[in-house]
Amino acid sequence: MLPKKSSMLYNILFLILCGGIFVFLWSAPAETTKRMPYNDIHKKFYTMQKSTADKQCSTCHNPEGVVPLPKKHPAKYRCLFCHKKVK
Repeated sequence: MLPKKSSMLYNILFLILCGGIFVFLWSAPAETTKRMPYNDIHKKFYTMQKSTADKQCSTCHNPEGVVPLPKKHPAKYRCLFCHKKVK
C-alpha cells in the first residue's frame, strides 16, 4: 500500500485532472452547423441510413447544383456527420 501522503497526492492530482477535463468540455463552443432541413426535398433522407443518404447529397450540393458548398467546406462525403437530422 501507498503511504497516506502519497495516496492523498494522487487523489488531489486526479481531482485536478478531472476538473480540468470538465472545464475544457464545458467551455466548448456551441454547435453552429446547420441541421438537415425537414422539408419535402430532404424528407426521404430521414428514413435512409447515413451512409446511403450521404452519397446522394452531392447531386444537389455541388458547384453547379441548387445549393453549392463553400470552397473551404470539409469532408464532402460525410454530410450527416455534421449536418444532423432535425429531431
